[in-house]
Amino acid sequence: MEQYVSKIKGKRVALVCNQTSRVGNCHLLDTLVSLGIDVRRCFAPEHGMRGDEDAGAHVSNGYDAKTGIEIASVYGKSKKPSVQQLSDIDVVLFDIQDVGARFYTYISTLHYVMEACAENDKKLIVLDRPNPNDTIDGPVLDLKFRSFVGMDKIPLLHGCTVGELAQMINGERWLNNGIKCDLTVVPVEGWKHGQPYSLPISPSPNLPNDNAIRLYPSLCLFEATPISVGRGTDYPFEVVGYPDSTCGAFCFTPHSMSGKATHPLQENKQCFGDDLRKDSVTRGFSLKFILKYYSILGEVFFSSNSFFDKLSGTDKLRYQILNRKSEEEIRVTWQDELLRYKKMRFNYVLYDEYF
Repeated sequence: MEQYVSKIKGKRVALVCNQTSRVGNCHLLDTLVSLGIDVRRCFAPEHGMRGDEDAGAHVSNGYDAKTGIEIASVYGKSKKPSVQQLSDIDVVLFDIQDVGARFYTYISTLHYVMEACAENDKKLIVLDRPNPNDTIDGPVLDLKFRSFVGMDKIPLLHGCTVGELAQMINGERWLNNGIKCDLTVVPVEGWKHGQPYSLPISPSPNLPNDNAIRLYPSLCLFEATPISVGRGTDYPFEVVGYPDSTCGAFCFTPHSMSGKATHPLQENKQCFGDDLRKDSVTRGFSLKFILKYYSILGEVFFSSNSFFDKLSGTDKLRYQILNRKSEEEIRVTWQDELLRYKKMRFNYVLYDEYF
C-alpha cells in the first residue's frame, strides 16, 4: 500500500472493485475509508461489488450498506464509466482478481475503464495481482468477433497479469481512436510468471476453487452449447454433462441456486457425463472435452454459433470442429499468431519467469 496511498491522499477517488479487492482480510474500500481516503464512488463489474450476482445478471446501481458510498454498475446497460460519474473524481483505482482467460469479463471492464479515464483526463492506478492460469494458449481474437467476452487482440489464454494487459492496451493503442490512459501499475511482489497461485477468494460465484479456475478456460466454450458445466450444482466448472446417458456414467442434476445460477442450463434435468474434480488436465487450454461431446451429439452441439465464435474469438475453430479436425491439427493453425503475440507481449511483461 505504501506504493500508492501517497498518490491518492487528498484526491477524490473511485474504485473499480469486487469481493477480491482485499488488503489482508479487509475489503479495499473499508481499508481506504479507515485511512481517511476520500472514496467518492465504486464501480461494480460483472457479479457485483460483493461478488454475489449470477453470471450475466444485470448489476444494479446503489449504495454500499457498510460505508454508504455510491456503487455504480459497469456491467449491464452501461459498461463504461460516464462523464458525469467521473466528473468529481481525480484518480481511479482498479483492483480485481482476473483468471487469465480472454472471455472472463473483468479485463473487458478494464479496457472500458481505461478508455473512460483517457477520454476524461483521469489518472488510473492498477493494483496488480497474479494470474492463476498463467500460460499462453488458444486462438488469438479476430477483431470481427470482438465483443464484451473478447475486446482485444489477445489469445484465449493471454499469459498476462491485469497490470501487464493495461500496459499492452495502452502501448498498442487499442483504446478508441488510439488514445492513451495516464496509467500507473503497482506490481505484485514475490511472484513470477508461471508460478502456481492459489486464489484466497473466489473470483466469481461459479469459480469456487482452484480446480474450477484451472478447468474454466477449457470448459467455458460449452456455455454456447446445450452442455452443462455444472452451474446449479455444488461443483460448477468441475463437471460436464448432458441429458443423454451415452455421454457418460457420472450423473448430476442442475437446480436453481440463488446468487450462483438462477436458471441454470438443463435445470432439473438429470445430466450424464464426466466428473472432472480429480481430472489430470494440465495447465492451459484443452479441446478434448469439446471434441468428445461434439463427437457424441453431432449437429445438436452448436446451439449458438455466434456466441461460440465470440467466446472462441474466431469462427475458424467451429468450422475445424465441424470438419472433425483433431486437436493437434487445430493447434497447428494457432501457432503463427501466438508467436507474433508472444513477441509483442515481451514489451509489457513486469515479472521474471518462474521456471
